[in-house]
Amino acid sequence: MSIDIPKVMLNDGHEIPSIGLGTIDLMGNKGVLQILDAIHSGYRLIDTSTNYDNEGIVGKAVRESSVPRDQLIVSSKLPGKYHDFDNALKMIEEQLARTGLEYFDKYLIHWPNPDDGKYVEAWKALIQAQKLGLVRTIGVSNFLGHHLEKIIDETGVTPATNQIEVQPYFHNKENVEANKKFGIVTEAWSPLGRDINDAKEHPDLIGIGEKYNKSAPQVIVRWLHQRDIVPIVRSGDPIHQKDNLDIFDFELTDEEMDKVFALDKGEDGRVEDQNPDEYHEYV
Repeated sequence: MSIDIPKVMLNDGHEIPSIGLGTIDLMGNKGVLQILDAIHSGYRLIDTSTNYDNEGIVGKAVRESSVPRDQLIVSSKLPGKYHDFDNALKMIEEQLARTGLEYFDKYLIHWPNPDDGKYVEAWKALIQAQKLGLVRTIGVSNFLGHHLEKIIDETGVTPATNQIEVQPYFHNKENVEANKKFGIVTEAWSPLGRDINDAKEHPDLIGIGEKYNKSAPQVIVRWLHQRDIVPIVRSGDPIHQKDNLDIFDFELTDEEMDKVFALDKGEDGRVEDQNPDEYHEYV
């Protein structure tokens, strides 16, 4: 039995589920089966990227799924080396060919690569791709407030979503607030942290979960949901996939929310050293 996920309204009139499936490291025929398991459990937002090396298997899973195409939200991202306007459009066409899909429901610029100074040009390409029907909703990833302000000022078009790092050790409050200021929905990548941190084993999160008969990861997903942040949760395990969706039958108190907020380590809490003002993606 699949879980019905509430929807979130975007500033362009489209809706997306309030929880999505991250697909990094889900590859090959096994990856197809893992994504199909997730769709069967109730996931409808499937997040990929060229740099995950799995757009083909994501498309295959979508095509093989019994869920109608118009009920699935497939999201991909523009790699850093394709920020030139013409190259960006060609890359989107290439990505669609890889997936075997006619359009992306959602498409993001993966990183701003600010030293290159081309992220406004890349944003203009996404605007054009939307006009051409290649993508339906356009957004960004890892954009800070001043990056957002620049693309909005120069094009008059506001991203619908901004996918950024948000997890218990790195709350990224300033970035989240910038998104709210512009009416942009925040998506959270690596919301459960990664192997280099122990968020899923933290005693405070485990303790909160015990009260509701929930796991620490479920507490984290619920904490994000109550902040109106859309977590993009990656798991290939069908049990964990279902557990990550099973967060709608309890609510954290203000005190419990504050306990999670208290875990923030600021810049030291990032899962990797990827400050968007300094990090550049060229692959």
